[in-house]
Amino acid sequence: MFFDRKRLLLLPLNKRIHDLNISAIKELQENSFSHPSFNVIADNIKNAKKGGKSVIMMLGGHVIRSGVQRYIIDMMEQGYITCLAMNGSGVIHDFELALIGATTESVARYIREGQFGLWKETGQINDIVNQAYKNGGTGMGEVVGKAIYEGDFPDNGISLLAACYRLNIPATIHVGIGYDIIHEHPNFDGAAAGATSYIDFLKFTEVVSNLENGVVMNFGSAVMAPEVFLKALSMARNVAHQEGKVIKHFTTLVCDLHNLPDDCSKEPCKDNEAYYFRPWKTMLARTVADGGESFYIKGKHADTIPALWTALYKMH
Repeated sequence: MFFDRKRLLLLPLNKRIHDLNISAIKELQENSFSHPSFNVIADNIKNAKKGGKSVIMMLGGHVIRSGVQRYIIDMMEQGYITCLAMNGSGVIHDFELALIGATTESVARYIREGQFGLWKETGQINDIVNQAYKNGGTGMGEVVGKAIYEGDFPDNGISLLAACYRLNIPATIHVGIGYDIIHEHPNFDGAAAGATSYIDFLKFTEVVSNLENGVVMNFGSAVMAPEVFLKALSMARNVAHQEGKVIKHFTTLVCDLHNLPDDCSKEPCKDNEAYYFRPWKTMLARTVADGGESFYIKGKHADTIPALWTALYKMH
């Protein structure tokens, strides 16, 4: 026996109280938040761009809720980001903001009555993904970005996925079944989500194959980014090793709110609770141990991403 989704009651988004609207999207302006490492990272990104190397930005869903879309889009337009990777929640926030100019619901409010996540229009993402699966060969990020860019989405100008589609930049979506509200919906197809997300994983791995002398950044993803990057890097290095090549001289950046030491190049011991913060041991220590360079900057996404943009802007 398993749960019958036909029994669910879905309500329209205009019945939901939104915790965030488009007024939270920030305009481009220089940011006062500073950290000396941003200048080094900006220089490395500029060099990667000149050399045609990968510059990857990996995001947690909270980044989109911090209102920094215009900064990320501008960096993509300038050629300073060559791949954007996010989890399933990022897709939902990006989609809803483009569609209705609002997103985010109170879990505490709606879980009490069992309405959390059960909103009709958001489920259109499933229809888009399901159709892509039937057609075959297209990743989740591309098809959702295309739908937002070409469809009736009043605020698609601040959509990261639409911008990726417009600029022909890989947008890779890395989902875990049961993580996202659209997985509750009757029209969710696990096979479709798995297949289209796996295409994105392979796209991401191809981008990682070009990471020698490149940059990979993780803003606010505690699990998806380090775990997906770890597997993709192993695959890319496996092939590179067979060809007599290396992928070991690259820069990693992690921006989050954890209190980490100044030197994160060595992973913490197992009796340290920070050992279980995957971005440290994976992205700041293990994967750069053979010649890479890693940086950790503590700060809110509303500060760190504009600060990165500011450092790049000043280098023009």
